[in-house]
Amino acid sequence: MFALLYNWGSLAGGAADLYCRTRQEEGLTSMRERFSLDRGWRFALGHAADESLDFQFRHMRDLVKAGEGRGAADPKFDDANWQTVHVPHDWAIELPFFKSDDREIAEHGFRSIGPDFPQNSVGWYRRTFEIPESDLGRRISIEFDGVYRDSVVWINGHRVGRHESGYTSFQFDLTNFINYGGKNVITVRVDAGLYEGWWYEGAGIYRHVWLTKTAPLHVAHWGTQIISKVNGEDATAIVHTTVVNDSDEEITFDIDLAITDATGEAAADETLGEMTLLPWSTDTFELHVQLPDARLWSCESPHLYKLETTLHVEGDEVDTTFTTFGVRTLRWDKDQGFFLNDKHVLIKGTCNHQQHAGVGTAVPDRLHEFRLEKLKALGSNAYRASHYATTPELLDACDRMGILVMAENRVPGGAKEHCDQFESMIRRDRNHASIIMWSMGNEEHTIQWSIVGERIGRSMVRLAHRLDPTRAVTTAMYDRGANEGFANVVDVHGWNYMNVGDMATWRERNPNQPIVGSEESSTVTTRGIYADDKARGYVSAYPLRSPKWGSLPEQWWPYFSERKWLAGGFVWIGFDHYGEPIPYKWPCTSSHFGLMDLCGFPKDIYYYYKSWWDTGTPTVHLFPHWNWEGREGQEIDVWCFSNCEEVELLHNGRSLGRRAMPAHSHVSWKVLYEAGSIEALGFNGGKQVETHRIETTGPATALKVIADRPTLKADGEDVAVFTIVAVDAAGRVVPTACDLVRFDVSGPATLIGVGNGDPSSHESDKAPFRRLFNGYAMAILEADTRAGTTYLTAAANGLQSGAATVSSTPAVPRVAL
Repeated sequence: MFALLYNWGSLAGGAADLYCRTRQEEGLTSMRERFSLDRGWRFALGHAADESLDFQFRHMRDLVKAGEGRGAADPKFDDANWQTVHVPHDWAIELPFFKSDDREIAEHGFRSIGPDFPQNSVGWYRRTFEIPESDLGRRISIEFDGVYRDSVVWINGHRVGRHESGYTSFQFDLTNFINYGGKNVITVRVDAGLYEGWWYEGAGIYRHVWLTKTAPLHVAHWGTQIISKVNGEDATAIVHTTVVNDSDEEITFDIDLAITDATGEAAADETLGEMTLLPWSTDTFELHVQLPDARLWSCESPHLYKLETTLHVEGDEVDTTFTTFGVRTLRWDKDQGFFLNDKHVLIKGTCNHQQHAGVGTAVPDRLHEFRLEKLKALGSNAYRASHYATTPELLDACDRMGILVMAENRVPGGAKEHCDQFESMIRRDRNHASIIMWSMGNEEHTIQWSIVGERIGRSMVRLAHRLDPTRAVTTAMYDRGANEGFANVVDVHGWNYMNVGDMATWRERNPNQPIVGSEESSTVTTRGIYADDKARGYVSAYPLRSPKWGSLPEQWWPYFSERKWLAGGFVWIGFDHYGEPIPYKWPCTSSHFGLMDLCGFPKDIYYYYKSWWDTGTPTVHLFPHWNWEGREGQEIDVWCFSNCEEVELLHNGRSLGRRAMPAHSHVSWKVLYEAGSIEALGFNGGKQVETHRIETTGPATALKVIADRPTLKADGEDVAVFTIVAVDAAGRVVPTACDLVRFDVSGPATLIGVGNGDPSSHESDKAPFRRLFNGYAMAILEADTRAGTTYLTAAANGLQSGAATVSSTPAVPRVAL
């Protein structure tokens, strides 16, 4: 394929006098090129308090004289002794734990990072790449999807910018500082010494990094907005295209739009011709594209269209971008909740943080998808990105999978910095079909019920409506019954915790405002533990405990599901997360709130929601396990979650009775322990439709390893998640096993993280070993770029080793510099 490379510096007399030459680059169809900068960074810790260990940061000359970056910012700096890392990268997950009574250290999972740990809280990154001399005249920029936090960026000794937020994406123009035809050095200093939240936040360049080359005339960064209007069977895509002319001449150009459907078939096209931009100017152009027989995006059928936007100058292609979008309608009703495509949808959502066992906040793209698959299997249809702008790849996956998203801003402070963060999130993400509302923030205790907060909220709602008139604005707040604040200005009231305040009274006073449960429950449980154990930091898996503000599943979900004026809600939280060790502190390093543990292993509470959210699938889940040696003859509280009409319990083949299943609840029996088995039989219409049997196991004799899928793409990024379980001689999972497991990997993949879901584990997330927690452990392998078979072997003293394989198939890695 041929692409045009314009020598924009030679313009004389406008676009008609363009001098151009061609260069042949297979697969390149326009001037725009986007490269991954994820691989091959050099990394070293700096020091927030000791200048001698912080690579001359406080003696930089770049604020005195341009281009005089010193120390690690100097392109001649020798980083040969630094560690080689690939991003996404989270250095905090490798730091040791530190026992402390300090609240903020506890909230961040007792990792030794933050204001009390200057030796661990600054990281430096350097990367070298080459730009050919032929790129002179193009615009070159770098984009960071997320850096935690307070990052300063240099290129070739020139300080090009600072970005404080640890959650929003940002871009810097490098054009004027590039060494064309030679080596270029990017340096990034990251200072994670201050907190932005009250959870584990990680540290480093924990999302992707991109380098983009464009012609001077190009579509702006996040410069495409698509608003769909549905009219019967047809739809209109209203496309706003922001175009930049970064040249010294006035340019006349055409905007060509082509839309394809999910199969790649042409759906529509349109052209806006003879547009003109003055030198060094920007403008936005609107074009309406008709989509006959439009397919709508929904949770059940998440159909996506792709818009190709091409700029032409005198018939020559100078820029092309691609934007994925969906056609759908959103409506919030004060009496009936939420409607998607005029169909009522009860929101069955989970709140979630951006982290996982083994990798911290540096979550690979596939792992985001893995987590969403777990949530969707639960019957969940919605995801709250709490409490910050999430990674674009997670939103891409939600678009593909039909998962509704509540996209949330970090801090609604009202100052320019806060408004810029909110605007950045909306501009970047507003074409995602999955996003159904914008949230200004979460539980702003100081301002959410004040007149100052009302003023701030009004300005932020106004900003959101200007940037995106199609979505409602909410904020997640608890009720104080005040007459001032955010609640007076948002489109949808985000209610955090039904037990905080009086929701019914609020509705009586504010009958015209829709309400969604933005955060509910906060029930605490530990997988596989059936009695509270404060000394070890465990909470019983029976869902009977929540903090004073929370509620149990059988309290909040019936309340929300039975009231049509409530749009549904989001349970706190889908997965356990590092930090917020409630109800205990040390030795816990993570929360207990999850429906799943840190690794994604379901807790018993998971099946309560599966029973009542996935009502089309008969579910029977019986607990606890049946290994109670030493408790023979004692009562064991046996519970069953099910959506069947009736459930019968068998103990060693003897029926203990059939019971009707109350809606949104459970059934239980007191059973005198006797080794053998318990079995729950689920009946609908008198016919058995599902069963769950639990048996007393023998001691563990072997390890079993299971991969989440058989193949990987050999693209240097794809990951497989392996489950390791201890089994007895009959192949049954031993629910109390805690053996130390050692991992060995051979083949074209690397072990990047391990875990076991234990909220009190102080083991390394990166070591090639991990102790089982109640029978289970996890290992994550990342493919390299070689095809072939990878073997993961798990071994433990006294147990037969287990192994599993994944095959890496040839794949094209991202284009990188």
